[in-house]
Amino acid sequence: MTQDEEARGGPAYPIESVSNALRLLLLLRDRDELRVMDCAAELGVARSTAHRLLAMLDHHGFLRRDPATRTYRTGEALLALGLNAIRGLDIRTRARPYMQALCDEVGETVNLVVLEGDGVRFVDAIETPQALRVGGRIGLRRPAHCTSAGKAILAALPPEELRRLYPKEELTVMTDDSLSSRTELQKALVEIREVGFALARTESDPDIVAVGVRIPQDPGRTEAGIAVSAPASRMTAEEIERCGRAAIRTAALIASG
Repeated sequence: MTQDEEARGGPAYPIESVSNALRLLLLLRDRDELRVMDCAAELGVARSTAHRLLAMLDHHGFLRRDPATRTYRTGEALLALGLNAIRGLDIRTRARPYMQALCDEVGETVNLVVLEGDGVRFVDAIETPQALRVGGRIGLRRPAHCTSAGKAILAALPPEELRRLYPKEELTVMTDDSLSSRTELQKALVEIREVGFALARTESDPDIVAVGVRIPQDPGRTEAGIAVSAPASRMTAEEIERCGRAAIRTAALIASG
């Protein structure tokens, strides 16, 4: 794009179909799935047009259609592109063996996330072999304040950065237990700094409790964290403490590895 094009807010010769396809992919930043009717409304086009765009993205692997629900989710090609960019940080490679060891120790699923604006992106997971377990969420994005690892990362940010990420008092909620205000979040962050790990008790999913910590990183590197996630029925106070302390040790090992 030339300087003149930047000044006008876009390329000189836009291709509407390409623009619409990219806009559809960007919707996945905040959604788990896309429906034809919602995409049509978002783009202001007919359902048939939205369906053709989704079908083309499915054909090239950027989306995958669920035959049962007829919705579209993140495809292998899109996920590979995202993970390829993250590999440049080397965090997945460094963290994986320690995540496996943590999973073996606590017997629960371990997720790796990176900070992405005011949200976190799940970039890797080690699932526990237990029959009743929390599945890995690789590729999904969640509000940082609704996740344990996200809150742990936020607790380490400078006050000015936190204000930049959360300029408004009202926060997005995912469940009835989500933090709904910046005041609530700031209070929670004080406690996280004292305890050393963060807790998300049914805040992003009504059936999941997670314990998360920030991975110490050199200045200038993407903020990252790990979380131990389990069905709420298994996460007693004793288990939360045990998983939290184990996660703290693991994060330190990843940072020094």
